[in-house]
Amino acid sequence: MSNKKTIKSALISVFSKDGLEPIVKELDRQGVTIYSTGGTEKFINDLGVNVVPVEDVTSYPSILGGRVKTLHPKVFGGILNRQNHDGDVAELVEYDIPQIDVVIVDLYPFEKTVASGASNQDIIEKIDIGGISLIRAAAKNYADVICVSSVTDYAEFLELISANNGSISEEDRKRFAGKAFNVSSHYDTAIFNYFNQNNEETVLKLSETNGKVLRYGENPHQKGFFFGDFDELFTKLHGKELSYNNLLDVDAAVNLMLEFKNDAPTFAILKHNNACGLAQRDTLHQAYIDALAGDPVSAFGGVLISNTEIDAATAEEIHKLFCEVVIAPSFSTEALEILKGKKNRILLQIHDIDMPKTNVRSCLNGVLVQDRNDVTDTAEDLKTVTNITPTDAQIEDLLFASKICKHTKSNTIVLAKNKQLCASGTGQTSRVDALQQAIHKAGSFNFDLNGAVMASDAFFPFPDCVEIADKAGINAVIQPGGSIKDQLSIDYCNENEIAMVMTGTRHFKH
Repeated sequence: MSNKKTIKSALISVFSKDGLEPIVKELDRQGVTIYSTGGTEKFINDLGVNVVPVEDVTSYPSILGGRVKTLHPKVFGGILNRQNHDGDVAELVEYDIPQIDVVIVDLYPFEKTVASGASNQDIIEKIDIGGISLIRAAAKNYADVICVSSVTDYAEFLELISANNGSISEEDRKRFAGKAFNVSSHYDTAIFNYFNQNNEETVLKLSETNGKVLRYGENPHQKGFFFGDFDELFTKLHGKELSYNNLLDVDAAVNLMLEFKNDAPTFAILKHNNACGLAQRDTLHQAYIDALAGDPVSAFGGVLISNTEIDAATAEEIHKLFCEVVIAPSFSTEALEILKGKKNRILLQIHDIDMPKTNVRSCLNGVLVQDRNDVTDTAEDLKTVTNITPTDAQIEDLLFASKICKHTKSNTIVLAKNKQLCASGTGQTSRVDALQQAIHKAGSFNFDLNGAVMASDAFFPFPDCVEIADKAGINAVIQPGGSIKDQLSIDYCNENEIAMVMTGTRHFKH
């Protein structure tokens, strides 16, 4: 399948000129005829390299403010003709159409324009028509043409033509065609998603081009990949490569800590996507100490995250613990040096960006898509349903526990006191089991639950949970409500002087 073809002509039309100069000069050295238009033509001329304006080929100027430049039969005929087809070759001669052997195109930056917050009109003008058409034509006809569709491929293309004096094998042409259709499909997906922001069409189109091969998946026998722009969210300051499981825990940690973004110093420790320790204090150092006290056993090998800069005092304490990842908005110079003391410890500085507005996960032979759970329970959402009204301090603890509960696997119960996670019951098939797990765990780490609060991710169908919580010393409860038997739990609370508030919002997390 070698079927090598030597480049004799090239059409170059790019938005970004970065990395283009050495290619132009190498093509010129090899005697290749170069066709171009607009800014690219000027760029080539300024290099002192001969270039044929596309207008000289088509006998038409660039029109409609540059919207139409290369859209012409003489251009696309030069790209799409089959050189082993006598009829095609004859028509090239009949209509004076030049053969084009390579197309180099860099599309208008549509995604960057959208991300910049530009006006709708500016965004529309960045929908490339001629470029995307050139890419599809050249890639389709890879048997005779090589298509270079991205700046990221310039170096490889330059190496190919330099090493082989412009002779390109069919294998390489087909490989570049695959790259080209990847570019075009991604581009079209971005455009569709822009137009479909209000989900008028029940269609899912995902395209991620920044794929990264991980060491393995959830287990060593599984392959693992990450598709996304990790560097947009984090600056990695130190440590080994992140694993599949690391990334899942980092995702859970980031989403949890967003609940405390503008709060007092808050520190969380996560294990297997759930918080095993979390506390909010006047200083980050104390917040870390109290978060660790929540479960110092599970904290081993965990992922740690702060909502504020990690200082030297906090870093000294963290350094005593074996942990996989530490995340913070920033690290002091001293803290960074301390934490770098473990060569494999991953240190991530998180950037201030918005997280995706939808959640996507595989299911059966398809995918499930839902809106992000962006509801955070606030004091205004609380409806006191008992005779006893919670105190201001209890309300703070109830909301604190609710934030943790929202990010803990269902069925879940969270117990908290003085803005410290005492324990949680996670991923249980019964809410009673979740509560008993939490109480047992709190006791194993010597937490006094007298005066603690309880949060549930869903309603109580029976009063058994509030009864068990009462006997453990808990005197305030937050839950969504909505059970036809809500009154049973309310009655028990009234009879036993427990305050209960309902939010009206369930927070299942499966």
